[in-house]
Amino acid sequence: MEKKSSNSKTGVMGFMPLDVPSTGALLSLGFQQLLTMFPATVLVAVLTKFDVGVTLLASGLGTIVALLVAGRKIPLYYGSSFSYITVVVTAMSMYAGDCFKDPNTYYCPDGVRLVQVGILGTAVFEILIGLLIMRVGKAALDRVLPPIITGSVAMVIGVALAGAALNMAAANWLVALITLVVTIIFSVYLQGRGLLGMLPILLGAVVGYLVAIPLGLVNFSLIASAEWLRIPNITFPAFTDPRAWGSVLGIALIAIATVPESTAHLYQMSLYIDQLAKELGRAPLEIKRLIGLNLIADGCDDVVVGMLGGCAGTNYGENNSLMAITRNYSTAVLMVAGVMAILLGFVGKLAALINTIPVAVTGGLSIYLFGVIGMQGVALIQSEKVNLFEPRQLAIGAIILITGIGGNLALKDGMFPFSIPVFFPSGIPAIVFSAILGILVNLLFLLLPPSKFGVQERENINL
Repeated sequence: MEKKSSNSKTGVMGFMPLDVPSTGALLSLGFQQLLTMFPATVLVAVLTKFDVGVTLLASGLGTIVALLVAGRKIPLYYGSSFSYITVVVTAMSMYAGDCFKDPNTYYCPDGVRLVQVGILGTAVFEILIGLLIMRVGKAALDRVLPPIITGSVAMVIGVALAGAALNMAAANWLVALITLVVTIIFSVYLQGRGLLGMLPILLGAVVGYLVAIPLGLVNFSLIASAEWLRIPNITFPAFTDPRAWGSVLGIALIAIATVPESTAHLYQMSLYIDQLAKELGRAPLEIKRLIGLNLIADGCDDVVVGMLGGCAGTNYGENNSLMAITRNYSTAVLMVAGVMAILLGFVGKLAALINTIPVAVTGGLSIYLFGVIGMQGVALIQSEKVNLFEPRQLAIGAIILITGIGGNLALKDGMFPFSIPVFFPSGIPAIVFSAILGILVNLLFLLLPPSKFGVQERENINL
């Protein structure tokens, strides 16, 4: 580790991945990273009935493990992923039906244990993809999982959650809409305002919470009865429960949408870090070449959260943005933030406070956040310049959207009635079915390319 201020000779302020700032900077910068990841990380736990303390503990420990696996070359912080909410809620509703019947249920250990097996399946999937990329390169993977598949799946994930968001908002539309509007205002008008600009979700939740108090929607008795310090409700995966294996493939396949997200974050960070290196007079690190290693680190994070009972993880774009603003890419700072998150997981009053957030406030936040997930799929297709004038691309995207969104809305329990022993004994979740169908149709086009039949690809029109 290089313990130095990186502006010592050049006059440029910033920290490279292996730099270790002074103790004061280490703690303050680490606390900023903690605040930035906190709102989204705990919100996923609230939405999926996971233990908030375990989620914070697993987030911190998973981040530290991932940083060490990557040799501290890749500065990323890991928090809870919104992409997995739909399949997690579906699996828990199927196999632990009482989890979501009572809005006053804040934690559902039976459902969590079952889903943990699926999260570990995601870890294996990500690690295998990482190893494959290190072996054959990313171009080969892009042929099997092109942007039309990954982008369309991301859209399905976001839109499929619309019903859940609106049902929560319906608990009190006034509170939900106020929360929604102020969160949007904060996210738009606080851009570039330092740490405040990184916390629109937290600020929106606070406003919604304050509005809900005089309406009698906040149950403060939860805080009063909670202990200051407590052991988080760590659970272990239900490996011996045959129902748990039904969640493995369904949850693991959602990595189809998170792999390009993680890769995009890596490319973004690589540009910023190399620019700082240039200004500091150092050699560029070009961490964009470490795609495979990055995905292996992602998988190792999910091994940690899967074993402890935390929410499925992803590296956070919010923390990446904060690093770009502060020009601090020190992995030591991220490890300090991880330690802070671990310690926070043992604060019982904090978990109780989060559990007092009214359902309507969560609903207002969810309308915005779930919509953003869907729009990120659109952005991925747009940024990769996918040719949507080409029938082959249109076909893949169309069947993913209709089977994924339509199946989730129209079919009983959002399940296609096709039973697959062990993995899907009760039917295939719509999102998973749409992803599998899209992959199979794309493979058909790879094995039988239209060009072999004299078909010319249509020109992509760039407006």
